[in-house]
Amino acid sequence: MDGPHGLGVRAEDFGLKGPRGWAFRGIGVDAEPGSLIAIEGPSGSGRTCLLLALTGRMKPTEGQARVGQSELPKQMAAVRRFSALAHVPGVTDLEPALSVAEHLRERALLQRRFGGSVRGLLRPRSERVTEARLRVDSALAAAGLDRESLPKGSRTAVRDLERVEALRLSVALALIGRPRLLGIDDTDLKLSQAERAEVWALLRSLTEAGTTVVAVCNEAPEDAVVVSTGPADGQTRQDEDDTEDKETADAALAEAGRA
Repeated sequence: MDGPHGLGVRAEDFGLKGPRGWAFRGIGVDAEPGSLIAIEGPSGSGRTCLLLALTGRMKPTEGQARVGQSELPKQMAAVRRFSALAHVPGVTDLEPALSVAEHLRERALLQRRFGGSVRGLLRPRSERVTEARLRVDSALAAAGLDRESLPKGSRTAVRDLERVEALRLSVALALIGRPRLLGIDDTDLKLSQAERAEVWALLRSLTEAGTTVVAVCNEAPEDAVVVSTGPADGQTRQDEDDTEDKETADAALAEAGRA
């Protein structure tokens, strides 16, 4: 598919303070368009909050950032328009009982209804259906998800997918909107070494096609632009976990409201 043009991501002294303290603070990023950016750190160190802040889903408390030509936090809505999220617990959860086809159909309908122009909605139905099918097929190809290889093809329920297959589906759903910036959480969670290599290869292929990718992980690959998070001074790990959970839940509610 024709890849989008990725966006540069830059931040200086970027920080976000939640109800229980700093989720992250003093973050610096300098990544060119089409980069693979890895947010590396232990669970509870504010990784998810940083991901949501860089994609315009959470408002930072201090510092500044620029995604493409859009400044954060002034232009969060603009950043949301050209970015997408995948595999973020509490925000992009897949419904276990629904099939792959049902998830794809629902996302295509949402994209057609909310992501297109008014002129696009006035086109003949046959044209809109054809475009939606092309978007889905292109997104699946980019995400490396072959429906025919699944146990029941497109009728396979999410609960029957392997962990990497579910991640690929989440990525494909995000790519239907043709984002210029893609944020992915828990990239290497509970994956074997071989599965991690497979996922990083997927993300590299997306950047090679032009999309800038920001991925949360425990251990970043050597070729990524690495952004490290760590425990904030004076916080216990439990405090950090609570803060991140609370902020992520807030973001999930905001995301649901926008949808």
